[in-house]
Amino acid sequence: MKKIIAILGICSVIFACGSEKSESTEETSSTTKTEEAAPATAAVGSATGEKLISTSDCLTCHQVNSKIVGPSYVDVANKYPATDENIAMLAGKIIQGGSGNWGEIPMAPHPAISTEDATEMVKYILSLKTN
Repeated sequence: MKKIIAILGICSVIFACGSEKSESTEETSSTTKTEEAAPATAAVGSATGEKLISTSDCLTCHQVNSKIVGPSYVDVANKYPATDENIAMLAGKIIQGGSGNWGEIPMAPHPAISTEDATEMVKYILSLKTN
């Protein structure tokens, strides 16, 4: 049963990754739970990173506080200190994909995301550190 769920998860990732950034330009003025949960010492650029994530397919597999297909953003932030080296490495994982660090299910590559955008996304994610 776990293998079937994993395969379905991978298929949904592949399907979701085929789409580019959302073409929607709607903006909302409401505060999200993510904004409320972000610590006061959030990394510079984290608001940009949060917006980039919200307009990408990232939320198909990741959530701020709970594991879906991939780890929660809080789990990622708690695992990796916000160093320049880790930011560059994680931005590379967003663009090139990866596997093995969080289990058997690989993260699909996102080659359409620029290094600059991936870096901002990672800065936002690492700003969510809780411990």
